[in-house]
Formats: sequence, C-alpha cells, structure tokens
Amino acid sequence: MNYSNLTRRHFESPASAGVLTGPAVRRGAAGSRAQGIWVQFDVQIGARNQESTLEAVRFLAYACPHVIAVADWLAQEAVGGPAEPVLPESVHALRERFEVPIEKLGRLLLVEDAWIAALSSPHPKGAA
Repeated sequence: MNYSNLTRRHFESPASAGVLTGPAVRRGAAGSRAQGIWVQFDVQIGARNQESTLEAVRFLAYACPHVIAVADWLAQEAVGGPAEPVLPESVHALRERFEVPIEKLGRLLLVEDAWIAALSSPHPKGAA
C-alpha cells in the first residue's frame, strides 16, 4: 500500500508513543487486539489561565500505519489545547489529511473513541 508522506513520517517516527504516569493523568482506550486494532491515549491535564489544558499526551496502538500515524499526530497537535473530549479535527478531515482509504474509516472512529474515553474519564488513571 502507498502511504502519504505525512502518514509515513508519523508512522516511522512516532514521537508521542508511550505512556504517562502521575496524579493528573487520565487514560482511555478503544478496540481490541482480537479485532486487529487497539488504541490507548494517556493525557496529562493541567490548568492554564483557570482553564483545563492538555500538558502532555502519549499513545499506544496495535494497529495499521494509518492509525498509528493519526494517533501520533493527534497526540502532538493536542498539547497546549483544551482538555475537552473533542478531536482537534473531524474524523473525516483526518481521513483526508492522512489519505486514509474510506474502508478504514471505522478504525479512525476507534481513535476518536479512545480520545473521548481518555478525556471523559472522571478520575485520573489509578484513582477510584
């Protein structure tokens, strides 16, 4: 399969791959390895000017190059932005940006589900 330069760059060198730890970290995941796609986001939330902002974002993924590239881009793009359970771009805009085939749209929806799960989590990971 031919991948766009943007997809190739984020897939080959995912700068935001990994996990976060700490009291302000929240985690969300979607999919399953049995389905062939699993994505997890860890987000560290802080306060800037009395508003919640994303201080750091990391991801883990068991997925195709498109999903890994989108997750890495998302993790980088979101830092400094609002800590809201909304992607910085729509799934359809991400599909176009990364030249993801339409038949993989469901995979991008799982990326969105993992993102929403991380930012909708009522408690930091490990908290009860």
